[in-house]
Amino acid sequence: MSLDPMLRSRIETLLQANRIVLFMKGNPHAPQCGFSAKAVAALSALDVDYAHVDVLSDPEIREGIKQYGDWPTIPQLYVGGDLVGGSDIVEQMVNSGELHALLGLPAPDRTPPAITITPDAAAMLRDALGNAGDGYALQVEVDARFNAKLQLAPLDANAIAVEQEGIRAQFDMTSARRAQGLRIDWVDDERGRGLVIDNPNAPPKMKIMTVVEANARAAAGSLTLVDVRPPEERALAAVNVPFSVFDGDARSHLEGLPKDTPLAFLCHHGGRSAQAAEHFRGLGFRDVYNVEGGIEAWAQEADAHVPRY
Repeated sequence: MSLDPMLRSRIETLLQANRIVLFMKGNPHAPQCGFSAKAVAALSALDVDYAHVDVLSDPEIREGIKQYGDWPTIPQLYVGGDLVGGSDIVEQMVNSGELHALLGLPAPDRTPPAITITPDAAAMLRDALGNAGDGYALQVEVDARFNAKLQLAPLDANAIAVEQEGIRAQFDMTSARRAQGLRIDWVDDERGRGLVIDNPNAPPKMKIMTVVEANARAAAGSLTLVDVRPPEERALAAVNVPFSVFDGDARSHLEGLPKDTPLAFLCHHGGRSAQAAEHFRGLGFRDVYNVEGGIEAWAQEADAHVPRY
């Protein structure tokens, strides 16, 4: 079946208006499938601006782009109007430096990260590698939240790699940057028994703030208070100090703030605000709080003029 001319025109207009376009499920901040997440992670290594199209919100484009490029899956990356490929190809081209060359970027820094594998951890990993047979290495992946995942993978001669305690640790381009200073240890104590990974690059853990402190700091202007509840809930009860909201473009504005901006998140009881705080922590914000107890506690402990619901 041929592609509808109007739909073809829509796609071509998109591609002409943007040099780099990623057709994906979700958006770069919240990919809605693992393959889209892989493509976003690979592109983050390039530090370039790119347009994205959420095919889940546009079923016509979702099916049309498959016909347009004769490529059956999503995501799809286009550069200069030409199809590059899906997530696996994008990842391979970033790691090899081919995508850098295509975009006219400097060759990527392939310096292996400095990591530490303690002797106890190395002994355990050597056993695991020995049981896997010849031709395996330790694959280290570090996601956008700086959580590290270890798995045994076939030895890849082209991977960024480092040798520690007789262990070959392999990294993709993005993980190598995020793993600088990473430490892998083996513990058998009150924490349990197993590998423990410490990544010094991870943003600080989300902190808890009382409603009394949040009220005082928001009033003094030393804190950006963010009410994540929808408008209908805020109409029932709202704090009497300056606050930001999570609706529409407000969220994008907040995500663009300097990463050292103190942010405190508020909802009804503290659950939704904790999720929002974790999201911003994952974006690299370093001074992030969840307001304990939410606006319910605020009405009882910080400001009796705030209604309860």
